[in-house]
Amino acid sequence: MEWIQAIDITILTGIRNFFDAPWVGKPWLDNLMMYISVLGNNGLVWITLGILFLLAGNRKNQWRTGGLLLLLCLGANALVCNAVLKPLVARMRPYDLLGYEVLVPHLSDFSFPSGHTAASFAAATAIYAMNKKCGIAAYIFAAVMGFSRLYLGVHFPTDVLAGALLGWLVAAITIYVYRRCTLIKKSRIL
Repeated sequence: MEWIQAIDITILTGIRNFFDAPWVGKPWLDNLMMYISVLGNNGLVWITLGILFLLAGNRKNQWRTGGLLLLLCLGANALVCNAVLKPLVARMRPYDLLGYEVLVPHLSDFSFPSGHTAASFAAATAIYAMNKKCGIAAYIFAAVMGFSRLYLGVHFPTDVLAGALLGWLVAAITIYVYRRCTLIKKSRIL
């Protein structure tokens, strides 16, 4: 595991050094990355989107089901990521381990996996299941969300990678179970 930590530190230090270089117009990028990251706090942007989908939907369109799936995927992801894995792994944040300053307030939870990234990929997977074009846009935003966590120095690269994989996997399982339960319910009615 030490070799993974060494690679993580090398990549994260490389990202920080690149963006600290004088040729990078940094203040606007700092603000953009902080804004993107704040959108992911407590899954705010995704929960809001799920509620909007529920409100916009009716029995004749997919929006209500999409909103329900989105919220179910976020809930399952929060349970697995934040309630189980973070306390179980208990990985220190990079700024605590390496002692550097960050642009955001220090966080009280653990680093592995990235909850922002996991929630974003879970939401993107739910959106993709509803509408592929919107899902691709959501996946792009999820990737930018993950990068923002690296840029801000609050996660290691493996935290973000694990968050992306975990979010996708938990959402895929949630969607599968939801669809199976819906098919079983429909077959009992017929």
